[in-house]
Amino acid sequence: MTKDIDLAGNDWKPATRLVHGGVTRSQFGETSEAMYLTQGFVYDTAEAAEARFNGEAPGFVYSRYANPTTAMFEARMCALEGAEAARATASGMAAVNLALMAACKAGDHVVAAKALFGSCRYIVETLLPRFGVETTLVDGADLDQWRKAVRPNTTALFLESPTNPTLEVIDIAALAEISRSVGARLIVDNVFATPLWQSPLKLGADVVVYSATKHIDGQGRCLGGVVLSDEKWIADEVMPFVKHTGPHMSPFNAWVLLKGLETLPLRVERQTATAAMLADELAGHPAVSRLIYPGRADHPQAEVARRQMGAGSTLIALEVKGGKQAAFAVLNALRIVKLSNNLGDAKSLITHPATTTHQSIGEEARAELGISDGLLRLSVGLEDAGDLLRDLTNALARAA
Repeated sequence: MTKDIDLAGNDWKPATRLVHGGVTRSQFGETSEAMYLTQGFVYDTAEAAEARFNGEAPGFVYSRYANPTTAMFEARMCALEGAEAARATASGMAAVNLALMAACKAGDHVVAAKALFGSCRYIVETLLPRFGVETTLVDGADLDQWRKAVRPNTTALFLESPTNPTLEVIDIAALAEISRSVGARLIVDNVFATPLWQSPLKLGADVVVYSATKHIDGQGRCLGGVVLSDEKWIADEVMPFVKHTGPHMSPFNAWVLLKGLETLPLRVERQTATAAMLADELAGHPAVSRLIYPGRADHPQAEVARRQMGAGSTLIALEVKGGKQAAFAVLNALRIVKLSNNLGDAKSLITHPATTTHQSIGEEARAELGISDGLLRLSVGLEDAGDLLRDLTNALARAA
């Protein structure tokens, strides 16, 4: 279990915690974390098995519940995020589903920001109501809409910040006050900010979720997710869901993600610096009608971004003049930047949200969120910044 793992020194900086946090070594004293590819565990006696199943003795029972390698990943994420406990999941969407399902039951009410990844909106708009949970979608940046939407039976507030794909920044501290006023849990998807540039728990959030598939792996190798919160909620609400429904992360993926965490600061700092440069260079391009980047003064929520984020992001949203035809022309002219719906990778990736990640929410919802046919979402990688700029400007010029 996560609580049994040493979470690393309290005075260690994030980069140190990301290398050493949560490590437990076997009797062999290995340098790299061990990968425990096992389904189950054996017991010395029947009495020992009974004690472990009763929770009277520490140890692992079954890898669907917990595993030494996944426990190390969970502990390292706790050390980075400042959380008491965590549960690792098979994917980022499994983490979102787990957090929301654990936070509500039939008869409850959930309020969520409209600007969500398509699959997240599916859970809020379609899946939760099937199980008797009422849901309300609001403009995430409008705090009055959140205040008016909450009810006595509201048990969870859910948001992304920055949002996917328009990079809207939502005031987490203000929403924490609103959620506390009705006794609800504030759940924040922190993927676009990464744990380096934003700490939702310190801002008052109750739960943080990540798609570890993105920056945490950062090299396009595997899927994963994680839910972080206080120890009691994880034990009482999240763990039973994990135990009985089986969304737990595989030990192999946990090991890969542990390796990804070691280089997270190096990658994200470099990617963010390049993204900031590209945003400034492309903002005035004649083929670009709108550029959105949280690190720029012209961002719609620039003041909130400065207050709650340590830096901009590794992502840029840009709207190309000429709609879908022009946007597709840009995508097809790129040589270095690859067309993919993933993000946070060492390789720069770009996608057309209206026909990929947000196709399922419908034209009307896309229009309301500002996801036009000309909008592109760029995830900046580790390539040379000058090469990326030339590739993007050449593609924009060809499209024009």
